[in-house]
Amino acid sequence: MKKNRFYYWSCDCSKNSGEGQLALLFLKKLSKNYQFKQIRFKNNNISITKKILNYKYLIPFIGILYCWKYYFNNKNIAYINYLPFWNFLIFLLLPPKTLIGPITGGAHFKRTNNFYLIRKYFFPLFYKISEIIVNYRNYNLVFSTDLLKKYLGKKIIKKSEFNFVIKNFDFKKKKTKKSIDFLIYYRVHENKTSLFPFYFINDLINSGFKINIIGDKIKNKKIVNHGFINHSKLSRLQAKTKYTISSSENLYSFFTLECLKNNVKILINSSDKVNIPFFKKNFLRINFKNIKKFNNVVINKI
Repeated sequence: MKKNRFYYWSCDCSKNSGEGQLALLFLKKLSKNYQFKQIRFKNNNISITKKILNYKYLIPFIGILYCWKYYFNNKNIAYINYLPFWNFLIFLLLPPKTLIGPITGGAHFKRTNNFYLIRKYFFPLFYKISEIIVNYRNYNLVFSTDLLKKYLGKKIIKKSEFNFVIKNFDFKKKKTKKSIDFLIYYRVHENKTSLFPFYFINDLINSGFKINIIGDKIKNKKIVNHGFINHSKLSRLQAKTKYTISSSENLYSFFTLECLKNNVKILINSSDKVNIPFFKKNFLRINFKNIKKFNNVVINKI
């Protein structure tokens, strides 16, 4: 059994975040064949370390140091998240034979994003560097989605698994009465904010729809802000919801998947030319900027 026991590092194992849910789903699948014990960060000064070391771009490297510590003690090592494919340093610095996954990363960014040029020109370069490293180190890769597939070579595509979330998510649907018009996930984030259709939200409010927001709050007296809530409360709200809005950054986020599970229809902007390979009937393409068409088609349909 010791050969099947892994000591794993995860930056986030919370049920209330996408990264955490992804880690838990990955561990659940692998636990059929392996035993896992978490490597915990010894936090002697919580107030300082939360501000400095818990930042998502720094804490992974603290985790890598812990992985090396256990590696030198002849333990099997797994690194679960944070694992974006652009961060080639993680793949380079992990101990040999580390079990990794799932790999994340988006592929759609608005020009209004301040980091658009970096994402457009530097990220593809970083992807190639990561690809060279993982090929050299012979990693078996698991990708959470297939958004990065267009950036990868044939060799790495052949030995990789894609759409891990879709394949392993529990889609047993729940049927409940719908009393909430729209439940929308909002985050103050460089890319997420640039993709968020504020004008469309205002049109919905002016048309008499009740808007519920989770995550960061939007200052509007006509909006019900729930803030950041736990997974159980979110699931109860989604079960009562008719519609939500998804950004093209990641159509199959955990929030969207939970919405699909709860029979929530997903509205996406028709101007975002994105592929919908799964659950096509649950997505509605809407031109958010065409108010007349919005009034004639969407409101009447709803």
